[in-house]
Amino acid sequence: MEETFFGNFDLASLSIWLFWGFFALLIYYLQTENMREGYPLEDDDGNPAANQGPFPVPKEKTFLLPHGRGEVTVPGPDRQARTDLALARTNAANGFPMEPTGDPMLDGVGPASWAARRDVPELDGHGHPKIVPMNGTDKFMVSAGRDPRGLPVQAGDDAIVGTISDMWVDEPEQLVRYLEIELDAAHGGGKRLVPIQLAKIKSDRVKIHSIYGHHFANVPVTKSASQVTLLEEDKICAYYAGGKLYADPARLEPQI
Repeated sequence: MEETFFGNFDLASLSIWLFWGFFALLIYYLQTENMREGYPLEDDDGNPAANQGPFPVPKEKTFLLPHGRGEVTVPGPDRQARTDLALARTNAANGFPMEPTGDPMLDGVGPASWAARRDVPELDGHGHPKIVPMNGTDKFMVSAGRDPRGLPVQAGDDAIVGTISDMWVDEPEQLVRYLEIELDAAHGGGKRLVPIQLAKIKSDRVKIHSIYGHHFANVPVTKSASQVTLLEEDKICAYYAGGKLYADPARLEPQI
């Protein structure tokens, strides 16, 4: 009787060990690729952290951005990082909270913090700005619910600061992202955007609870009347979000 080529070798055992080896290499590859953003790790002062983790930082890789927006190399310098923040340490050890040293809503720290994103509009798959005013397109209309345009805007302290003049829609997603406010002269004048998630549309008014009347003049503005950039979006959303904590000193205390 002739012997088989492998003899008594256990092919099933070889198969399972090859699988475990492949699986371990896959985990290693995915983990290192996941470290292209946010690495090398930093401590609270912005210095390289002593412990970078069990996996090495991957080699630099350059990606071409769509629609002619250049290229980005990662891992690399954090282009969205901000320096010289108006914050002070509360403890010498890392991980402890930091206290604002000025007006946190204007300084953009804590809940009002924002990242230095690119100052260009977000584009759809065809290279067009995603978010546009409804008055500038004939593709959308209010088919259900309340149309807030023309309603007065009421701040968290019940002050009437202006009226809703338009809605800004995300064309590819087909939903409203922002409401546009025409401010009264007493509250800064001009137009401001508010994320629709932070506005409560009622039958006779639009209520914005997060900030008070005197805060609206400092809401970040857009440099274009028909576009909003990634940086502007981050600043606008951060300002209203920061008001949830910083608009009133009473909000800094426990609410229960």
